[in-house]
Amino acid sequence: MSRIIFHIDVNSAYLSWSAIKRLEEGADYDLRTIPSIICGDSSKRHGVVLAKSIPAKKFHIVTGEPVVNAFRKCPTLVTDAPDHQLYHQKSQQLMEFLSSICPDIEQVSIDECYMDYTPISQMYPSAKEAAEWIKDQVRTRFGYTVNIGISDRKVLAKMASDFKKPNLVHTLFKSEIKEKMWPLPIFSLYMCGKSSVDALRKLEILTIGDLANADPEIIFAHLKSHGKQLWEYANGIDDSMVVTEPEQQKGIGNSTTLSKDAETRADALRPLLALADSVGSRLREAGQMAGMINVEIKYNTFQTVSHQTTLVTPTDSSDVIYQTACELFDKIWNGTPIRLLGIRTAKLQTCDAPKQMSLFDYTAEKALQAPVSEKQHKLDTALDAIRSKYGNTAVIRGSFLKNKENAP
Repeated sequence: MSRIIFHIDVNSAYLSWSAIKRLEEGADYDLRTIPSIICGDSSKRHGVVLAKSIPAKKFHIVTGEPVVNAFRKCPTLVTDAPDHQLYHQKSQQLMEFLSSICPDIEQVSIDECYMDYTPISQMYPSAKEAAEWIKDQVRTRFGYTVNIGISDRKVLAKMASDFKKPNLVHTLFKSEIKEKMWPLPIFSLYMCGKSSVDALRKLEILTIGDLANADPEIIFAHLKSHGKQLWEYANGIDDSMVVTEPEQQKGIGNSTTLSKDAETRADALRPLLALADSVGSRLREAGQMAGMINVEIKYNTFQTVSHQTTLVTPTDSSDVIYQTACELFDKIWNGTPIRLLGIRTAKLQTCDAPKQMSLFDYTAEKALQAPVSEKQHKLDTALDAIRSKYGNTAVIRGSFLKNKENAP
């Protein structure tokens, strides 16, 4: 028997999960049945649509568009703020349930995963009946719906789950792509973004079938390696497997759009310190040390610049990350007001990995600093534990109390 892959995708996950919470709290409306969206805070310049209801979709509201645009399309739109802690809990519950059915799960985002159905195929009359049962169980147990795509290729299973929604099962095997996938508009192809769509339309490629039947050399010439991937996807070519073990994390970082443009160095350093705290905490939680630190600046002109440096000794210290970030910031900031700041780390290694030291760096002064560094690590770990138990605001730096502008 050839392998069978399911792609399981929660329908309007953020909105569905928020709707269920509101109903549990006694709301007399269901966000899923009215024109509604989950969106960021416009006052903090995160005002974009994160999820939309089916009634909102009828007003041509799209994910990622500014909230002000959405209200122009539907003045009676109901909004709700995202609750990421809730979403994490709901996602974890779903993945635990699906793993109890089949352990061969590859989670690819908070609301979707691949399942290798092949090992459990003997337990069900057919793949479609198994998918229907899983779909119905999710609705009964958790109160929301999923779409499930079935195929012998991951990319086709993903495409199938995006067919008509909600709460449906679709198949898209290699033998079905000509009938079911090729007539679709090119923008519906997985991984085909706006710039790729624009480039392909200039070549008079309007449907997935047009791309599948085009000369691959022409596509490669215009879109390079990404064009090769799109052409292969259009022809159902995908040999990737369901990866049940997550790949080692390549980097940890965080960024923030400031509520007000930072116009001075002092304005920028306070959010930079908050980012260093956040990144350091995530490194320690993951048991990782960073060997490289990168700082990103986006000006109010939307120009983006960045700079990075490799550390002599990998670190998970928030203070070391902050000090390094300040040095990088000073090298690249040109004085233009700043809209966004980010800190990212890479070259990760586990905390118990051996650390190479340079004899030229090992001075008497640094030898005296070693116990201080150990004390700082214990302090960071203790603060992490307090914040984990009582919330991020249980312990905050004194500098954040002086001025709430651009506070974390």
